[in-house]
Formats: sequence, C-alpha cells, structure tokens
Amino acid sequence: MGVLSYDAPVGDAVIESEEQLVQRAKHDAAAFGALYDRYVDKVYNYIYHRVGNHHDAEDLTSRTFHRALANVGAYMERGVPFSAWLFRIAHNLVANWHRDQGRRPVVSLDEAYSGPPQHPESEAEHAEEENALLEAIRTLPDDRQKLLLFKFSEGMSNLEIAAILGRTEGAVKSLYHRTLLSLREEMERRGWGK
Repeated sequence: MGVLSYDAPVGDAVIESEEQLVQRAKHDAAAFGALYDRYVDKVYNYIYHRVGNHHDAEDLTSRTFHRALANVGAYMERGVPFSAWLFRIAHNLVANWHRDQGRRPVVSLDEAYSGPPQHPESEAEHAEEENALLEAIRTLPDDRQKLLLFKFSEGMSNLEIAAILGRTEGAVKSLYHRTLLSLREEMERRGWGK
C-alpha cells in the first residue's frame, strides 16, 4: 500500500504517516487540515464523476469532510487506509444525493484529451469509440460503474475499493474481471474490437 509507516524527513520538515496524522487529528484541527489537503482533490473528483456537476460536487465534498471531522475521534484503523473511510463517507452521501434527486446515477467522464493533433478522421474515430465506451459503461450496474471509477480515475487498490464498497478484496477482483468481460462484449456488440 502507498501509506507511509514511518516519519520521513524532507528538508527540515517531517512528513507524518497517514496513521500518525489521523491520531493527531482526533485532538488537533491542524492535523485534520493536513488530511484534508492530502485527500480533498481525490474525494472531489470521485464525487464529481458520480454527480456530474461542480456545484453539487463541491457541496458533497464539503459535507464529506465535515462528517469526517465530526467523527474522526471514533475512527479506528482496521487494516485499510483512512482514505477508504473518507471515500465510504463520500459514497454514502452520493447515494443519498441520488436518492433525493430521484434519478439513476451516471458516470460522467471528462472529455480531457491533450495529445498531439490528429488527422480529422482519426479524431472522429477516437471520439466515436470513446462515446461508445461511455455508453457501454453507463449500461453497467451502479456498483460496476463505481468500481471502474475507483480503479481508473482514482487509481485505488482492490483492498481500498473493497473497504468502500463493503466487499472482500477477492469479491472486488472477481467483480473487476466480470466487469471488463462485460465491457468487452458490449463493445464488440457495438462493432468495436474483436
């Protein structure tokens, strides 16, 4: 896992491990601020991809950290990183938001392509394939959409995803494999691949 388990000196500063920051955050608002700085962008990106607009993403990110701050004293490390606990809070808030909105959640992937200019036919084909993939992803059940978002957008490990989704690591591996097979079949059905 990418969590430091020791104090690492950097110049005159010492970078605290996540676990040390969490323990300090139970009594020190500045330590919670360091955790906020470390995770706010990732939490915001996750929420934005689940709700599809900046206003609600900002609101839900704020609520995630308010809830985390209010409950950090009760947080107990159980073999998964603190970030998984944060994403679980965000996941629950997003689920409640969707329930309140009365609509099905949709994964929104930003159209952020910054590669070199391509030939117009190549660009059109790339855009068409990307749209087909987005449509295929949107046909997946909600848990599979979340899995792909955590895996590819946030770069999370299977263990971290398991903690957020309330499943075992083995179940996440299996779900990931089945999800990729389903996507491949759907893309082939749409005329892409083979």
